[in-house]
Amino acid sequence: MTPHGNTSRRITVSVDPDLEELIPGFLENRRKDAATLARAAKAGDEKTVRLLGHRMKGDGGGYGFQEISQIGAALEQAATRQDWKVIVEKTEALTAFLAQVDVVYRK
Repeated sequence: MTPHGNTSRRITVSVDPDLEELIPGFLENRRKDAATLARAAKAGDEKTVRLLGHRMKGDGGGYGFQEISQIGAALEQAATRQDWKVIVEKTEALTAFLAQVDVVYRK
């Protein structure tokens, strides 16, 4: 994926309708996490990256967002290795995912 790739590509995620009231807040909190991750990467704060990655790894799938869980796991592992290149790439991947995701609620 290139940083200046096609950002108009939409990603549709099908979610349990019981979570409909929770999803907007969940996604907004992940947007805040993405901003925090970007700041942590610039500051060399692997503890914050590891913590947020771990939380996303656990929470994403529970809300129906496997991609967020996968990104979280990769961030957690990269923070343990202090692999700042991967941390920046995964933070950008999270930001892109959040910008492109459309949620549909299963009937």
